[in-house]
Amino acid sequence: MITKYFTKAVVKFNPFGKEAKTARLFLSAIPPAQRTSGLQLQNEVLMAGSTVKPTVKVVFKDKTELQADPTNMNFTELSNYFDRHSRKLALKESIESQ
Repeated sequence: MITKYFTKAVVKFNPFGKEAKTARLFLSAIPPAQRTSGLQLQNEVLMAGSTVKPTVKVVFKDKTELQADPTNMNFTELSNYFDRHSRKLALKESIESQ
């Protein structure tokens, strides 16, 4: 997963729900150096009876916000979903640097 262009990540999940694996893999895919250097990382553990919907939300450097439901996606699908926009930003960055 390309996390270079993330500025903020918000993860809400129930640790006993089926979304827990996807959410935890997403959190573990963010490099430790990026967590301390500028990425705002917020996670919220939801209780079993919570009415809050599990979500993974990412804000990119260009202020684009993408949100996904980890209940309906596995980690590969979630990663590909966020990587699509990251690849666009990488292409834009490479064009501007030339």
